[in-house]
Amino acid sequence: MYDMKALYEAGSVEEAVRLRIEHPEAQIIAGGSDVLVQMREGKRAGKELISIYGIDAMRGVSIDENEAIRIGSLTSFSHITRDPIIQKYCNVLGEAVDMVGGPQIRNIGTIGGNTCNGVTSADSASTLHAWEAIVELTGSNGVRRVPIKEFYIKAGQVDIKPDEIQTAIIIPKESYEGTYGHYIKYAMRNAMDIATLGCSVNVRLSADKKTIERARIAYGVAGPVPMRAESAERYAAGKSVSLETVEQFGAEVLNDINPRDSWRASKAFRQHIAVEMAKRCLVCSIKLAGGEI
Repeated sequence: MYDMKALYEAGSVEEAVRLRIEHPEAQIIAGGSDVLVQMREGKRAGKELISIYGIDAMRGVSIDENEAIRIGSLTSFSHITRDPIIQKYCNVLGEAVDMVGGPQIRNIGTIGGNTCNGVTSADSASTLHAWEAIVELTGSNGVRRVPIKEFYIKAGQVDIKPDEIQTAIIIPKESYEGTYGHYIKYAMRNAMDIATLGCSVNVRLSADKKTIERARIAYGVAGPVPMRAESAERYAAGKSVSLETVEQFGAEVLNDINPRDSWRASKAFRQHIAVEMAKRCLVCSIKLAGGEI
């Protein structure tokens, strides 16, 4: 049994917002793969819960009127991995969330829960940062959209107001069009483990595939929140597709990341693998984009 004070079930976004206002101390629960585990551990014992899991309008992947990819916050990891829109335009996100936990977790866990937790090790987070995703929040004052790099405030804390729920993740057309990416998760084992470090890179090449028009790179566990390595991005822009570019791109990430020492890995080790992961992700992204290196 779970030690909860009360459970309220919302059937619509509007009802969820109303419940948030009526029960300001309540915890939002979607799939429950994190909240219920924490409740069993006693960390959230006696809490009120607002379940949004029954809001089907918050599920699914679509292309909106601005040709952006819209991912409902209740879309499961398994759904994202298999979705044809994701596979066509942002396959790396499907590959990243396919590394979350095991099949049961991927079937119940949601992209909204993964981002709202605010943890730097979330497998979706670095790819969403690299693809310049926008977080859609709905509250009593309507819809608010926040760039994902501003959504993460500090470890475990995100920019959600007391009357809001996250309703979607949006990837703008200018972020995915003609863009190809790769994600690497370094962990102590190949399955059922959180990331020691995660790295996501994407590139857009010139028509002749000889020049990097732009590159994006983001990390998880390289700081207290997921983060871009913008020094590397600025360096790569306009550079030729070459091993020299790849080497310097990797070196540049050290200007931005700030990993910590922990029982999983030392800061020095995380810095070392961050450079190698950046290079490998860039090479793979270039090849996916049709370049030769």
